[in-house]
Amino acid sequence: MARTPSNMMPLGTKAPDFNLPDTISGTSLTLNELSGSAGTVVMFICNHCPFVKHVNAGIVALARDYKGKGIGFVAISSNDVENYPQDSPELMKENALQEGFTFPYLYDESQEVATAYDAACTPDFYLFDAELQLVYRGQLDDSRPENGIAVTATDMRNALDAVISGKQVDSHQKPSIGCNIKWKVA
Repeated sequence: MARTPSNMMPLGTKAPDFNLPDTISGTSLTLNELSGSAGTVVMFICNHCPFVKHVNAGIVALARDYKGKGIGFVAISSNDVENYPQDSPELMKENALQEGFTFPYLYDESQEVATAYDAACTPDFYLFDAELQLVYRGQLDDSRPENGIAVTATDMRNALDAVISGKQVDSHQKPSIGCNIKWKVA
């Protein structure tokens, strides 16, 4: 299992805009349509990565717990589906329904959005404040497949609680670890 860390985009970076098709609803959605009044979580995930499979229930619970608190959630898959057909939009929709996603699952076919976010792995997490400035990036928590630590989303929950209460998010942040994004070969 590959272990690729997050690139850790600089804190304070403005969230790159996007307009991508949602595999669940079939409509295209923009960052502004998905942003929450208090903050926005952007997650780069995919269907097949064991690191993502390990945290799927945790991100569903996280979204359930914070959506009513002014936090918007969106998941994006940017993987090359020609070489990784298990990450196709049709299977993304199937996976989202199976996992009970309550947030859009967008398909970044051109990989331009992953590039704009400097995303490196799946899962890769970003939290932007109400002004869409980056306040947290990195891991959900310390849990990884086979390390015996339960998925709690502690790191992200602490960052979300700080944003909601108007406090500064702790700048000591750990990179996420996961499968590398499957980039298209030119």
